[in-house]
Amino acid sequence: MFLILTRNFPPEIGGMQNLMHGLTKSLSKLNIVKVFADYHENYSVFDNSVNFSIERVGGPKLLRKYRKSYLINDFLKNNKNVNCIIADHWKSLELIKTNKKKICLIHSKEINHEKGSRQNRKLINILNNVDHVISNSLFTKELAIRVGVSEDKISVINPGIDDAIEISKTDDEEAEKIFQGKSNRLITVSRFDKRKNHEKVIMALRNLKELYPNIIYVCIGYGTEEENLKKLVNELNLNKHVLFLKNIKTGLKNALLSKSNIFIMPSIVHNKSVEGFGIAYIEAAQYGVPSIGGKDGGASDAIIHEKTGIICDGNNLEEIYSSIDKLLKDHRYKEYGKAAKEFSEKFNWKKIIKSYQKIL
Repeated sequence: MFLILTRNFPPEIGGMQNLMHGLTKSLSKLNIVKVFADYHENYSVFDNSVNFSIERVGGPKLLRKYRKSYLINDFLKNNKNVNCIIADHWKSLELIKTNKKKICLIHSKEINHEKGSRQNRKLINILNNVDHVISNSLFTKELAIRVGVSEDKISVINPGIDDAIEISKTDDEEAEKIFQGKSNRLITVSRFDKRKNHEKVIMALRNLKELYPNIIYVCIGYGTEEENLKKLVNELNLNKHVLFLKNIKTGLKNALLSKSNIFIMPSIVHNKSVEGFGIAYIEAAQYGVPSIGGKDGGASDAIIHEKTGIICDGNNLEEIYSSIDKLLKDHRYKEYGKAAKEFSEKFNWKKIIKSYQKIL
């Protein structure tokens, strides 16, 4: 039996949630899987749709942490057939008492604490005492080594993706309506926060619309920066060129992705938070859409510069502008998109899970 300990799981939306769901689905084809996950509204519909057991733990954050650990330790005590414990975060293992094999995933932000600080000492104590640490990118591995994680414990296994979902005629037609007949199409699917850098993309559009009057930028997501971004769009008079969407179904999101020319997320470092990998780049590539990513973080694992997309300096407005222009000019995004789709095949869960099997 594999025991999954996670703070991030569907029906909550996000890259980490998709990663843990994909990993759990793939592992459930190899062995029995039990998941301990945080409570989420409307979880029952999702939990009843899967072929593995999920135990949800709710309550205030601090109390939840102790209650969840108690339930996990009790489960381990009464179930001797657990072969391996896989955690999505070092904090998920903080209070777990067992001699069972332990594997911990790392993603960048959660380990990026100053060396010697209290949080750093805690995470190093946990990570250097697990059997294996799985890093989502080379960038995150290098960060882990710098903060004190033993290099010989770390393997790089990129997050996986499921097979591309076929776009329905209804979603295809709805996506076309959303693009309003505009032919130069940019898209971002992510939370609205400073690190994702929607702001600079919007600022670049101010001049790009002079060169490409039919340009449109579709932003799908939610987050703390949403109102600030909408205000910026108003100030720059870009309401006809920038569209915000949220709470849309997966089929429509995929249709919008497939009909876009460029996926853009030139991420930056913000308050020590950095993009560890960027599964969204691969999800776009799966539909033949090239990406523009930021040089800060692990995007270079997900984008081959000047082949499947462009890596630029997300803090440099001119670089963002020129990267978009380069891909739109003479429809070069088609060439890059073809390479991106081929590249995305290496990230399919059917291939990624084989790397996990070598460690399990």
